[in-house]
Amino acid sequence: MFLYSNRIRNLNESATIAISTLAATLKSQGRDILSFSAGEPDFDTPELIKQAAKDALDSGFTKYTPVAGIPDLKQAIASKLKRENNLHYEEAQILVSNGAKQSLFNVFQALIDEGDEVLIPSPYWVTYPELVTYSGGRNVFIQTSPESGFKITPAMLHEHITPRTKALVLTTPSNPTGMVYDRAELEALASVLQDTNIAVIADEMYEKLVYDGEFVSAGSVSEDMFRRTITINGLSKSVAMTGWRMGYCACADSKLIKLMTNLQSQCTSNINSITQKASIVALEGKVDAQIESMRQAFLERRNIAVEQINAINGLSVLAPQGAFYLFICIGDGLDSMEFCKQLLEKEGVALVPGSAFGMEGYVRFSFACSTQQILAGIERLARFMATHFRA
Repeated sequence: MFLYSNRIRNLNESATIAISTLAATLKSQGRDILSFSAGEPDFDTPELIKQAAKDALDSGFTKYTPVAGIPDLKQAIASKLKRENNLHYEEAQILVSNGAKQSLFNVFQALIDEGDEVLIPSPYWVTYPELVTYSGGRNVFIQTSPESGFKITPAMLHEHITPRTKALVLTTPSNPTGMVYDRAELEALASVLQDTNIAVIADEMYEKLVYDGEFVSAGSVSEDMFRRTITINGLSKSVAMTGWRMGYCACADSKLIKLMTNLQSQCTSNINSITQKASIVALEGKVDAQIESMRQAFLERRNIAVEQINAINGLSVLAPQGAFYLFICIGDGLDSMEFCKQLLEKEGVALVPGSAFGMEGYVRFSFACSTQQILAGIERLARFMATHFRA
């Protein structure tokens, strides 16, 4: 009856969500399933944040708010970015959205015209290319490798720039590899971008989960980078607030923020009023001790998982510098989807195929779960490699 738009028919479901849903379905049917597919901390939201939400409810803070976020929240974001990231934004340069996904959607819709090119280092988070395509843009993937630490170099970046290049997506720490760009690497990339009009879309959602070195915001390395960078962040990963749906973007161009606010006003309007009040507590540093406790737990799990995986014949993994994923090499050219299907069928272990992230021969393993589950899952994975898997 309905004639669907080409735009919506070409939009694919998130592979990570699809596999997590399949694993949950199989588990509900009585299958013994261990899922390592979801990008979600297994910790509860800190109590102080939950109390702030309860206080907001009790005070009747349940009405519409300004589309871009309440002033107190935007000020808390600005203060956090200045204090922790050396990024100096005014309230008019900040937009609060329903998670970082909506922040990214707003950015691509506001920047990309038909045929514009967006540079995306590969492997990449599954949502980036879908949003570029939906916005009418063209994805230009910059292939990385273990030899480059799964990071792009200035030479790689320079090689892929054309007159149609509109933006570069830069994710640090990375999903799915967990690799982190240090200051020198960011400065080197920044030098390539000078004298261009290329925007940098800096996804920094995992900034609190860094295990090796220190986190550096892309926009902080130079004045030129600050002017061209759109900083994307939120509270889902660092403060275990995935279901609260709080993301934000900030950029020096207040007109771009206004245009994105106009877009958001026509689709979702403001984010949940209760979440906004609770988010202020998370941003003010009042739960930093709990955040550090989570980071330490992830670090311990990372070390255990990396050692165990690298002991399995046929598998190898670079230790991620941040986030909570292992990007495991299963062998050059191997069909990662077939690997994941067989693993789920034979051993009840759910991983995400590397093909979803633009790189075959790899699978993503999330260690955002208990050490007990990690060890049990790796034991099944080792058994699968020894007895079941056929490429």
